Amino acid sequence: MSCRAASRRTIETLLRELAPQVLGALMRRYGDFALCEDAVQEALLAAAAQWSADGVPDHPRGWLITVAMRRRTELWRNETARRRREERAAALAPRDAEPVAEEDDSLELLLLCCHPALTPASQTALTLRAVGGLTTAEIARGFLVPEATIAQRISRAKRTIEQHGAAFPAPDEGSLVERLPAVLQVLYLIFNEGYTASAGARLHRVDLAAEAIRLARQLHAQRPHDGEVTGLLALMLLTDARRLARTGPDGALIPLAEQDRSHWDAGMIAEGVALITHALARAPIGPYQLQAAIAAVHAEAPDVEHTDWSQILGLYDLLETLAPGPMVTLNRLVVVAMVHGPHAGLRELAKVEAYPAACRTPPSGRRSCAPPRPGRGAGRRARRLHARRPSHPQPSREALPRGPRRRNHS
Repeated sequence: MSCRAASRRTIETLLRELAPQVLGALMRRYGDFALCEDAVQEALLAAAAQWSADGVPDHPRGWLITVAMRRRTELWRNETARRRREERAAALAPRDAEPVAEEDDSLELLLLCCHPALTPASQTALTLRAVGGLTTAEIARGFLVPEATIAQRISRAKRTIEQHGAAFPAPDEGSLVERLPAVLQVLYLIFNEGYTASAGARLHRVDLAAEAIRLARQLHAQRPHDGEVTGLLALMLLTDARRLARTGPDGALIPLAEQDRSHWDAGMIAEGVALITHALARAPIGPYQLQAAIAAVHAEAPDVEHTDWSQILGLYDLLETLAPGPMVTLNRLVVVAMVHGPHAGLRELAKVEAYPAACRTPPSGRRSCAPPRPGRGAGRRARRLHARRPSHPQPSREALPRGPRRRNHS
């Protein structure tokens, strides 16, 4: 077997890309998530050590699958010996003569890791480990918690999945559509933690934000026509494009109006604008798309004064209908003041104060927590509003309302 030299960073990137494919291959053959995931992790560690010294093999995916299958067999034999189940060995032993299917099971693994029986914390840790290919130590460093805490979350998550008899491959299309919002929520939680860290001295954790974007790209590659998947990826790109301009040399947060927009990433902005423009034209409207559309309007403004606040207000009106929440309401009030003046903003604030903070109750007395299904009128209005944006994007963008865990990003 011939090998080629590669840098440590190249090997790490390759292993993260191959991790879900290898785990998916083992899951298709054996079905036991806990053993397969442990075996894949050990294969990744072996590859990181051996490939750094000997080079990357010509067929790295096949190499990883072979090593993981052998390690899974060893783990299973140890487990069966401990539990005195040798009679099952013949039925579950690997069949080396069978070829491994060349399939990418990243989406199936994302759905499995985001099983509804798991807590958001467990979903996030398991997703980063099984799909992201991060080690337990890397995940712990990213969230500034002890490694043992992350290990316990992952172990509990595996046990919960086994107890609920979660199926692999993925459920049918109907169940997939039902569970996809949880996947998007987990990816956005990971991104938010990387973009505005909830703990620690640093505002950004670039590795977490980058991993969320990478996983969102994988998901978009498998579901390119899903408007909300596209919207989430666009939202991440348009948000992360401003990262270098958000803090000064001392680490202090720089307000939007004072940011040097020449430091915004024009390439990420162009990609994000293209994605959301395509999604708005072809897919049913959803909250992630509306947030990305707001971000795109900011991105295309040369400065705060020349931002199309009227268009942003229209998009916020739609967002508050589809996904009401305190941060959406707060951000909309700011935009009302930008469009109609501070007194108008204060009048709107007075109205809002009469309703619950987390879930506005309209005068009819009916609560509006659950977002209604977007009608055709909402989609047409969002597309019409976004069509008003400037025809030549410029390297600029602004803070946006949050999705599942909304933060007021500057």
